[in-house]
Amino acid sequence: MLQHVWERASQARYLSSVVIATDDERIRETAEKFSAKVVITRADHPSGTDRVAEAASASQARIVVNIQGDEPMIDPAAIDVAVLGILDDGDTPMGTLKTRIYREGDVKDPNVVKVVTDASGNALYFSRSPIPFVREPDDPESRQIAHFKHIGLYVYRREFLLQYPGLPVGPLERAERLEQLRALENGFKIRVVETDYDSVGVDTPEDWERISELFDKTTV
Repeated sequence: MLQHVWERASQARYLSSVVIATDDERIRETAEKFSAKVVITRADHPSGTDRVAEAASASQARIVVNIQGDEPMIDPAAIDVAVLGILDDGDTPMGTLKTRIYREGDVKDPNVVKVVTDASGNALYFSRSPIPFVREPDDPESRQIAHFKHIGLYVYRREFLLQYPGLPVGPLERAERLEQLRALENGFKIRVVETDYDSVGVDTPEDWERISELFDKTTV
């Protein structure tokens, strides 16, 4: 699975290097078998962004992308879209992705993180709860309101990323268990770009079986 993520990330046009950051020697050994570059980090990081910040401290890259290692079907084009969202706005320190939710069950599922944005495409809030809450669902204007799923891929400017681990962890991040809220709670903007790509993570053996079937279909 890790190799699939690495190979697909390597296809993104705007990534000059793909590095696997881990604190697990087994992952390092596996990654080196397919010639991936690996950085060993501390084991006590509270979030993926904190881990990426340590890995990025040894790099001079101006833009750093955090790609989850459990998404073997990550779309290289989605990575590029997220990077361009930052490059097009020199003042934005962090960016991510969203995709429209079409299944009502996903709106209510706490494992599906939702996001709402302002008119400029900057994040107002991320939550495991349904946001926005539609008070009058039968109202014609209310029917036009869409819900968006947050895609857990992050793009950072290096100077902000290195600053991130030192930012105070606020009550919203603690309550929601969402690392991106640390940026919002400390007054930083997050640019959110819409995409048709919908992430498919692997958290259980059943998830891997489902992903394997998708790979079989796409390689036939």
